[in-house]
Amino acid sequence: MDLKLFIRDVPDFPKPGIIFKDLTPLLRDPAAFAEAMEHLAAHYRGSRIKAVAGVESRGFIVGTALALDLGVGFIPLRKPGKLPYKTIRQEYSLEYGTDAIEIHQDAITRGDRILLVDDLLATGGTARAGADLIKKLGGELVGIAFLIELAFLKGREKLAGEQVFSLLTF
Repeated sequence: MDLKLFIRDVPDFPKPGIIFKDLTPLLRDPAAFAEAMEHLAAHYRGSRIKAVAGVESRGFIVGTALALDLGVGFIPLRKPGKLPYKTIRQEYSLEYGTDAIEIHQDAITRGDRILLVDDLLATGGTARAGADLIKKLGGELVGIAFLIELAFLKGREKLAGEQVFSLLTF
């Protein structure tokens, strides 16, 4: 199955000049979504992963499905102020300004093998922040997985030294 056929281009979203890669058609099709998850899971089977960490919000969709497929737990990485317990925070740069993500401070036990997942790799800032949070808590980052990579934005450069796997590259 050609999974790229399930990725819709949305021009001028979220602002003029941007062509947004919309994965909702893939999520809507059970066969396509299942195949995408199976390809991601196959890449990490046997990696002794303890949990999948997913970045808000579409990373939750991909991450929870992948965690279930791999038979492991799920750890949410969220925007500031959204998690109910004690957190640690990692800021990252945006085109104009900064943003941050947080994780519960007890989400990872030192030495836990963690796979970080998000829907899309663009500039790499959010994924870098997620990877840094996992490492701050003593987790062993097994890899960073994406459904989609926009290679022309060179996000892999921010993730240098990490094991990055993208299912679809544009």
